[in-house]
Amino acid sequence: MNTKLHHPPHPASTNISPCHPAQVKTMLLSPQAERNWEDLCLVLEDVLEDQSHRELFALELGSGTGQHVIRFAQKMPFVTWQPSDIKEESRDSIKAYIAATHAKNVRQPVHLDAREPWEKWAGLSRRSCDVIVAINLLQYSSFKTAQGVFNGAGQILRQNGLLITYAVYAVNGTITPSCNEHLDAELRQMDPEWGLPDINVLRQLAYGNEMRMERIIEMKEYYKCLIFRKL
Repeated sequence: MNTKLHHPPHPASTNISPCHPAQVKTMLLSPQAERNWEDLCLVLEDVLEDQSHRELFALELGSGTGQHVIRFAQKMPFVTWQPSDIKEESRDSIKAYIAATHAKNVRQPVHLDAREPWEKWAGLSRRSCDVIVAINLLQYSSFKTAQGVFNGAGQILRQNGLLITYAVYAVNGTITPSCNEHLDAELRQMDPEWGLPDINVLRQLAYGNEMRMERIIEMKEYYKCLIFRKL
């Protein structure tokens, strides 16, 4: 089901305390994350609304700067968040955001390479997660990473748990409009294994790992959120 996201203006409260100079030096800033965090929060709040009465555990793959996970934690205090990234620089930035915001429901970031078998996913046990989030991970990584994400999610998600991916996508091998073709070409120029993931390929990966694609949510700038549910 395709869903167009509509929402009222949303106050951009960061709740970030004055930072120690060392924190400022470590905290990375992504302009795109500043632009899209509110819309992503609205998606998460929508898909998790029926579970907001209980405590949930969420894993973010490829957390990057940490801007997203901090905002998610502030907006959804009923979720405990586990950020992860393969880059030490990113993990240091996440730690700085946690310290600056005094976030109580964000764990310290872990090293996690989604290409690895799920047993190597930072000690996470089978069926331990209610939600797995991957923002801009699939287009900036190889197909092996996509396979790893879905294989891992199929093992680590609890029954009815959600895998949520955010990216620009191809559909049946077709990329439209032309600006997305340019984006795909730029990604492949940076790394031949990168590129826009295909929705139907991801749907097949989900099916092979006991998940189904439940919703496609249209976002700004031709981005989409795909919602997969563990069966």
